[in-house]
Amino acid sequence: MKREIQFAAIALATVLTNSVQAAVNADEAKHLGGPVLTAFGAEKAGNKDGSIPAYDGKGIPPPADWDPKEPGRRPDPFKEKPLYTITAQNMAQYADKLAEFQKELFKRYPNYRMDIYPSHRTMVFPKYVLDNTLKNATSCKGADKELRIEGCYGGIPFPIPKTGNQVMWNHLMFYGTPTIYENQRAWNVPANGSAFLASASKGNEDFPAFYPDKAGKVLDGKEIFWRVRLDDYAPARQVGQKLILIDALDQLNIGRRAYQYLPGQRRVKLAPDLAYDTPAPTNGGVGTVDDAKLFLGALDRFDFKLIGKAEKFLAYNTYGMTDYKACPEEKFTSTKHVPNPDCSRWELHRVWIVESTLKPEFRHIYKKRVFYFDEDGYGAGMQESYDGSGKLYRAVYNHFYTYWEKDGGNSGSAVNLDFVTGGYVMQGTAGAPGAGFFPVDIKPSTFFSPEALAGEGVR
Repeated sequence: MKREIQFAAIALATVLTNSVQAAVNADEAKHLGGPVLTAFGAEKAGNKDGSIPAYDGKGIPPPADWDPKEPGRRPDPFKEKPLYTITAQNMAQYADKLAEFQKELFKRYPNYRMDIYPSHRTMVFPKYVLDNTLKNATSCKGADKELRIEGCYGGIPFPIPKTGNQVMWNHLMFYGTPTIYENQRAWNVPANGSAFLASASKGNEDFPAFYPDKAGKVLDGKEIFWRVRLDDYAPARQVGQKLILIDALDQLNIGRRAYQYLPGQRRVKLAPDLAYDTPAPTNGGVGTVDDAKLFLGALDRFDFKLIGKAEKFLAYNTYGMTDYKACPEEKFTSTKHVPNPDCSRWELHRVWIVESTLKPEFRHIYKKRVFYFDEDGYGAGMQESYDGSGKLYRAVYNHFYTYWEKDGGNSGSAVNLDFVTGGYVMQGTAGAPGAGFFPVDIKPSTFFSPEALAGEGVR
């Protein structure tokens, strides 16, 4: 991978230091919200040729054709045409902006294309999250080799990251709004192109560390920072299944709690195996549990090395793929090997690059991973996975878009590519009536309890 890293002066000084200090000093923190860095640590200026704009913090209003009665359907607010298209014939011209898996797609599938649109930096944070982020700059620290964090507030933990683990924590603590309703559908498309619905579920995704009442309060280190509950409604063999996943900031001592309700057994059971490289139950096995959202789970099995920052093409502001009138899911999944390019939108953004290597004392089906996380919030991005022989095995990229009714954005609509089988899974599709992701009011904590699964289970 070419490591042509582009930094603002402050970011360059930060990355090149050998310090393992978790929090930055007060002088460094003063750059946040100034002329160089945004309040959340991204470079404020655009790039030299203007293909990446400066950050203005304005977000985007809902388009006139958005119907609040169908909040999951988000029509394209830009109505733009591609600036240019990358194909197998001209990919060399853009090689420095492409991830390795994107280059591999062009090599394997000559008809594949990427339509490149104008870049828009649409991620917006509420003021209390920005205030908490500023506090984190000098107070949030990694503990136990940065496998857990402490002294942190409900914001980006490390707005000026210095290590790979700190970037990974910024990704894990991505702000997506406090609570999101989701009606998500996962389509599995084998190499022969015969798409089938792997799972469909409704539920809520919750970020308790970002509740407004946590503003200005230090998280206790044992705080739940993410949890989700999903109730399956399709296909027929999975109707009635329920799942809860709960992740704490202390992933070393507390870790993940997982519960499943299986109608056939008529009971709730602990599911400790729903972690690491266990095949993901919601996407037909094309991807692991810790592939979710590009990476989700504990950091203990890999060493994470911060490579730096570069400009890469991300699937960004992909509102069209949520609009069943413009791109129904049967169209999105109608192509072999990779989702229909007609439904995708690619933009150029600056990303943090982290390379992870499996520790010798652990096992995992991936020996190495490379992550690309958007500097504007760490929700958008890509991931490449390599097997024990060093060959590209799988890749994940998410279709990222921000909300207009509240701050934050959705990072849960992901594509899992399998370079061994030639198939893929589109996780979290929204191209169907009633499907999609949107902010809702906070649910009581009992909603995410095993007792709730038992009480609502089919008897």
